[in-house]
Amino acid sequence: MLSLRSINMFLSLCFFCRITQAQSVSAPIQTDAYGAVRTISLNTSVFTSHWSSSNSDATPSTEFPDAPQTAPTSASVPPSDEGQQTKRILGIFPNFRAVSANVHLPPQTVKEKFITATHDSFDYSSIFLPAVVAGYSQATNATPEFHQGAAGYGRYFWHTYLDQTSENYFVEFIVPVITHEDTRYYTLGNGGFWKRTGYSLSRAVVTRSDAGHNTFNISEVVGAGAAAGVSNLYYPSGERTFGNTASRWGLNVGIDAATFCVHEFWPDINHALFHGKKQTD
Repeated sequence: MLSLRSINMFLSLCFFCRITQAQSVSAPIQTDAYGAVRTISLNTSVFTSHWSSSNSDATPSTEFPDAPQTAPTSASVPPSDEGQQTKRILGIFPNFRAVSANVHLPPQTVKEKFITATHDSFDYSSIFLPAVVAGYSQATNATPEFHQGAAGYGRYFWHTYLDQTSENYFVEFIVPVITHEDTRYYTLGNGGFWKRTGYSLSRAVVTRSDAGHNTFNISEVVGAGAAAGVSNLYYPSGERTFGNTASRWGLNVGIDAATFCVHEFWPDINHALFHGKKQTD
């Protein structure tokens, strides 16, 4: 019995010591865990505060007067109007093919060629040149079958206007699409009078290809000839001779060459007449 009682007391003492040890160990663990949580929480808040401050410094507010601003897309100084072309000359003659001096453009697309020919043919300003040519033709009795008077002038006008429209589409759209030629007039804008005059007149036989090289102006020469040939469909039978057709062919090329000359010097005339005030037309 003594032995059994001793064993019970020994086991009770061991169990008590075990509980006491567990309590003494668990308290530091809880404290340590609590302290660790506080330490982690503190470090996290410090890190968050530091990151937020660094991020705000890396992205300056645009409200500050010294904050960097986006660079402007256009120059602050307006370009000079010298050498600058307008869409129309004096508002009454088409100038859609003319390119301002020192301007480099990408290759002309098929759509752009069509639009240019359409503008030159159906813009309100496209009626003035046929009106002048029709008046001259009537004054010289170029086509006797049209007679004189208002009715005669009307015949001269619509024939001349149809000549111009046909020639525009052949020279500025149909042929250059086939030959890959650029129909625009690139203003020289520098040099003496004779140099610029020779350059502008030469554009009737020399033009720029879509690749940017000088080439024979097939569009002008062949296109003007094709338009003259088509005109035989609506001129009186007495006018459908080879000589008359060749005359209309030469007239088409000559008018275009003179037009190129006007294109070349129009910026100078515009600058002199309007004292540097750039026209929108």
